[in-house]
Amino acid sequence: MNKVSCYQCNKLVELEHKISFREECPHCKADLHICFNCRFYDESAYNECKESSAERVRDKERNNYCEYFEPLHKTGDHSGLSEREAQLKAAEALFKKD
Repeated sequence: MNKVSCYQCNKLVELEHKISFREECPHCKADLHICFNCRFYDESAYNECKESSAERVRDKERNNYCEYFEPLHKTGDHSGLSEREAQLKAAEALFKKD
């Protein structure tokens, strides 16, 4: 079972298969195979990635073809985000209109 915390809606997604390059969140339809959902994402690292062999990805919120992708498992565990980004994400989730 593969689990990933969706960066966009912050819900835990469980899949029976490996997260594909074009996988979408069943809750909000956001891309799942993105840098912000990866455990290697680190804003302070070179190319914002702790995996030194990974190629540079410019758009961290869109699906990509990085082979080093390893999903974040905990809801709300976007530890690579800066404090400001984390606060903005929390505010967006709080005031989101459904």
